[in-house]
Amino acid sequence: MRNQQQMMDLILNFAEQDERVRVVAMNGSRVNRNVPTDIFQYYDIVYLVTDVPSFVEDSNWTDYFGEKIIVQMPDATGDFLENNDGRYAYLMLLADGNRIDLRLFPLSLQATYIAEDRLIEVLLDKDQRMPELSSPTDKDYHIQCPTAQQYADCCNELWWVSTYIAKGLWRQEILYAIDHLNTYVRPMLLQMITWQVGIHTDFQVSVGKNHKYLQQYVDPAIWTQLLATYPQADNEQIWQALHQTGDLFRNVALDVATQLHFEYDRVQDQQVSAYLEHIRTLSPQAQDFYL
Repeated sequence: MRNQQQMMDLILNFAEQDERVRVVAMNGSRVNRNVPTDIFQYYDIVYLVTDVPSFVEDSNWTDYFGEKIIVQMPDATGDFLENNDGRYAYLMLLADGNRIDLRLFPLSLQATYIAEDRLIEVLLDKDQRMPELSSPTDKDYHIQCPTAQQYADCCNELWWVSTYIAKGLWRQEILYAIDHLNTYVRPMLLQMITWQVGIHTDFQVSVGKNHKYLQQYVDPAIWTQLLATYPQADNEQIWQALHQTGDLFRNVALDVATQLHFEYDRVQDQQVSAYLEHIRTLSPQAQDFYL
């Protein structure tokens, strides 16, 4: 596996030899001092170029970076000039284990690129066209303090969609039930826990993409409870996970409400919790909800 210095030399050497490339910059975890380094960090690279279409018409130039396991070009469908302001990306997983996410920006989008992300490190500027940038920072990714409405909406969404899970379990529609748990309900739980982390850290940290750093900021007991909300595809386990989700959400949401001087809707919680428990004990052959 080529090391970081070898990869950076490769990326810069290509740019130096190709007159179309005028600026090289790097984003992402490799310029974020708060992110631990490891072998799976990819190289999030931007080339500001004079002619994006010429890089798109013939992609053989990407062979310069080495043998590839798989490539994704998310902008390849449709008219990329119209759909993406002329930008284009090559996401490359290389045979030696390195990954380069190489985005091509037309020079005309220089200001747009700078405005989109403060995690930028300029590696090459052939024409001295880039302005002086502040040190890379991940502040844009820090947890944001919720408004009272955002808090209320989060609570409402969790309890509302919980009823879908119960309905699916009663019908023995296990994929429907587990999909609603995974796609709609647990994200609300994760959001509430994230807000709690934000309160305890003065909203000065990021928990990362897909909450990947969450464990280091939460109490071990909360972490254990959170993991218990991930069931196997079994009706009883999903019921238990739904119950665990409600209990954990309630405890965290009450703490967040206290800290931020919000109001937790206990009536909504109590009424939906009773509804869920009723469905759990409802006969599979029931012809009426109240029998």
